Amino acid sequence: MGVLVCGVVVLALVCQSLDGATNSLHRFKRYRESASSEPNDCTTRTRQPMVLSKSGNFSLDVRMPGVSPTTSDTYLCVAVPVPTTRDAYIVDFEPHASMDTAHHMLLYGCRTPVSTTNYWDCGSVKGTCEDEASIIYAWARNAPPTKLPTDVGFKVGGKSRITYFVLQIHYGDVHAFRDHHRDCSGLTLRMTSKPQPFIAGMYLMMSVTTVIPPGKKVTNADVACTYNSYPIYPFAFRTHTHKLGQVVSGYRIRDGKWTLIGRQTPQLPQAFYPATKGINVKYGDTLAARCVFTGEGRTTKTYIGGTSDDEMCNFYMMYYMESRHAAPFQECMEDGSKELFQNIPPEANVPITVPPEMMMHHMMQSAGAQATPEHQDDMALLQPKREEEEVLDQGYHLEEVTDWPESPLQLGQVSGLALDSDDNLVIFHRGDHRWGVNSFDNSGKYQQQSLGPIQQSTILVVDPVKGNVLKASGRNMFYLPHGITTDKDNNYWVTDVALHQVFKLSSDGRDKPLVVLGEAFEPGSDKEHFCKPTDVAVDTVTGNVYVSDGYCNARILKFSPEGKYLSHWGAGSSDRRRRVQFRIPHSLVFLPDRRELCVADRENGRIQCFVAESGEFVKEIKKQEFGGEVFAISYAPVHGGLIYAVNGESAYGRSAPLKGFVINYSTKEILDDFSPENAQEFGMPHDIVVTKDGHVFVGDAATDSVLKFSSDKAEHRSVKKGGIEVQEIEETETIIQTRLKPQHEIEVALAKVQTPVATQQKTAEPVQEQPQKPQQQQEEEDDKEKTLAKQSAQGVSPAVITTLLLIPLVVVISIGVLIRYRKTRLYGDGCEVKLEQTSSGGILGKLRGKAAGGLNLGNFFATHKGYTRQGFDRLSTEGSDQEKDDENDTDSENEEYSAPPPPVGPASSS
Repeated sequence: MGVLVCGVVVLALVCQSLDGATNSLHRFKRYRESASSEPNDCTTRTRQPMVLSKSGNFSLDVRMPGVSPTTSDTYLCVAVPVPTTRDAYIVDFEPHASMDTAHHMLLYGCRTPVSTTNYWDCGSVKGTCEDEASIIYAWARNAPPTKLPTDVGFKVGGKSRITYFVLQIHYGDVHAFRDHHRDCSGLTLRMTSKPQPFIAGMYLMMSVTTVIPPGKKVTNADVACTYNSYPIYPFAFRTHTHKLGQVVSGYRIRDGKWTLIGRQTPQLPQAFYPATKGINVKYGDTLAARCVFTGEGRTTKTYIGGTSDDEMCNFYMMYYMESRHAAPFQECMEDGSKELFQNIPPEANVPITVPPEMMMHHMMQSAGAQATPEHQDDMALLQPKREEEEVLDQGYHLEEVTDWPESPLQLGQVSGLALDSDDNLVIFHRGDHRWGVNSFDNSGKYQQQSLGPIQQSTILVVDPVKGNVLKASGRNMFYLPHGITTDKDNNYWVTDVALHQVFKLSSDGRDKPLVVLGEAFEPGSDKEHFCKPTDVAVDTVTGNVYVSDGYCNARILKFSPEGKYLSHWGAGSSDRRRRVQFRIPHSLVFLPDRRELCVADRENGRIQCFVAESGEFVKEIKKQEFGGEVFAISYAPVHGGLIYAVNGESAYGRSAPLKGFVINYSTKEILDDFSPENAQEFGMPHDIVVTKDGHVFVGDAATDSVLKFSSDKAEHRSVKKGGIEVQEIEETETIIQTRLKPQHEIEVALAKVQTPVATQQKTAEPVQEQPQKPQQQQEEEDDKEKTLAKQSAQGVSPAVITTLLLIPLVVVISIGVLIRYRKTRLYGDGCEVKLEQTSSGGILGKLRGKAAGGLNLGNFFATHKGYTRQGFDRLSTEGSDQEKDDENDTDSENEEYSAPPPPVGPASSS
């Protein structure tokens, strides 16, 4: 009987799923038919059949179906069904519009659009959606693209309450349609069915009561609200006013301290610009915004409204948050108190002017002309920094962790550091051997063979949190260890300057080399010999091995994973500018995101980077702060790329203090420098590594020690474990405050399971979900479950009866699956949908997130202060209702977000 009931339930679920797919497909087919029912120039030219794909990625064109507006300030909308009943994520937007035709373009998400048959006038009382409309995307006045961080997406379909997209386009000046052509402006949505760990959302701070007196030079509109939800991480902001707005600023207030989120003049293209790096907003913080207006030139009062004669004060904050807590839209419309805004930073009242050079650049570009190099330089100077240039917030600084390690490590001269796949620290040291003036003769031969190999374990795997030794190896093998790295299989690649050899060792503790390069104690400069090789780097994809050779030779050698010689180069052999040759290439690091190899050229005091595959020169970083020596480098592929370096004492006398440096790879700017605390100094910082959670370790060969450095501002880090990226929230953000409501308790079980031991040892423990059970206990419970299953099976009817009952159920399910598969082949989540051919237009980057439920300004103003609904369904993201394209506009550089969700602390590449 139970089997029959189960069969009925499963059959009902299958039928429901098929009905959902059928309904979604029906909506989509209806859209295609209605969109193509009216032949026109552009749709005929761009129409192409559906493109199928077996991957989880697909795309959807959302376009106007060939419209020709006849009146200025016309708002037209078209609805497109979300092409799946399952959860899907928008990860990229590609606009297809020009300011010569469209003043602004908005994309909303909702469940019930005003119309599903054809386009309609949505500037009237009809609006965009019957229910609440959530803004997903905004484009205006040739604004540049904005990209979201990796692993962030706007969630649609499924349970998101968004089953339709509504595209709204404001056609400001219709002189472009004097030839009666038809417009197919719109955008392409790049989507995926792959769940995104972080969901994007929009927070709108908006003033609705501001009145600007005529002729008054300065009027402030202040908005402030207390934040009462789970942590969010802003990554972009957008300002919006009409013609009277001078500057708009947004802030987070925590413990009385104002932290800038973003500040911009709304008279520039109203795009999303990068927010302050590393900022977060948590329960109990206050979010505040100020818009500065001038009433000069007006003869009557100016109110908040929807026409160009009215004003608006909007600060948009684009954020991401963990998917399980996702809130796609939040807003604040409360007036800020005078007492609160007495402490606002003075910068909020400093207008940002739009220079004539930028106006000229924009007018030239809008006319189709090319900007002069001089104007391009002006633009580069005046635009907000690109993401790779805004790497760390101003409070970021590495400081020594003075209580690490908890117990002293028994080390000799520390020559090399590495990280294994678990982010454990791997130390390579010389035990009781020391490199002195009598260690080598003039030809490079080692003179102390009689000492025998080092009897101590020279390779130690150390817990990066407490500093205790986890395992040790490398006994009776090495004479003078130097460099070490790990490959993707956790094998060790090491160099020994006394042996003039390179070794590949297994990390399982067996001191037997897997690969040996070079001849023991025999220096040389051919393909089979090295002379004091210094370091090794391994290509994370191909497994190719790069060796810096070294103290005698000035070259980099490339080998296959098996140790076969492939090629070599020096810093001049493939450099068109014939730069100076290496003088002790001392340290190597492979840049996995750039496919480059960087070299610490010690005695030349520089860092040089090359294309790893060919050895072609890419760039050089040389700073006065290095003092003529660069001993070691490491790399973190975050914020456009960070290089970590340590300098050293020159043989000709110290010319600069010994420090560690954090360097922006793209701009070569030194972002931070660090050194030991308590009036101590580095002795000989010999190697450096950076962990995934932003901790930095420096091996000092003079003091026989390893020092740990950490940022005191690392409140939010990305930590990768087992290929899953989760968020680690420090204890200061996870302690449940007494005022926190139960539904706002911060769940950190996933972070506790997957973050390093450093997080688990904290004294203030947050509220946790059910902890993960030990493996042995889990196996015992599994055995018990199997036993119970066997016992329960003994009470079931004979197998023959069960089989007969299951056969019909299996047949029904098989038929259902077959039908769904055939439907999916025509339409489902795995296909790429292209309704119209993609036209030219800039990529408007990865703008992703869950967008359900939002603020419909049309409905709001229809019920407040007698405002009409006209024009407000665009959610105030356009320049204004009746602003023309000949205003003082300009394009700005593309703002690009390509890094993982931005942590304050950098990640590492081992």
